[in-house]
Amino acid sequence: MNSSELYSRLQQRSSRHQPRIIRQPDLAEAGVLVAITDEINPHLILTRRAAHLSTHQGEVAFPGGKRDPEDDSIVITALREAEEEVALPRQQVRVIDTLDQVVSRFGYLVTPVLAMVPPEVELNANPDELDAVFRVPLSVFQQPPSRYFERGQVRIPSFDYGEFHIWGLTAMMITELMNNFWDTDIPFKV
Repeated sequence: MNSSELYSRLQQRSSRHQPRIIRQPDLAEAGVLVAITDEINPHLILTRRAAHLSTHQGEVAFPGGKRDPEDDSIVITALREAEEEVALPRQQVRVIDTLDQVVSRFGYLVTPVLAMVPPEVELNANPDELDAVFRVPLSVFQQPPSRYFERGQVRIPSFDYGEFHIWGLTAMMITELMNNFWDTDIPFKV
């Protein structure tokens, strides 16, 4: 599949997918950018939170963060945060759609924003927030998960890629993306 076919496929799948909308107006909002490189063997762009932060230290995440009052939409939030965190210029991003909303363990309503970016785009981790920005081939997420986190009825996959352990909310969003857009059928339960 070439890059234009990938973009068309994602748009087509998005038009058939009804994203989960969570109606809890009392929750603070956050937006994350699920950026896929526009190439024959696409990659997903991820970050690792810096060790000196007060929360989420060392966790793998999508670029993103809390919605500011001046953000006109959650898409703007995701684009702004990606620009601040990994120096991804907004004009290099082709937004496709929003994906299934989730609620974080800290009480944020998180909206993933699916987008494509050029494969050669240069990214730099903002050291105030991150200690790494990296790309993972989507094919990694088409394989069975490395392991599962299980507690009671909850069963969430996690993935290992080199030195990075991808788990929690990020792994759940990736699993939903892969199941809905790539038909991977990775089992999970929340």
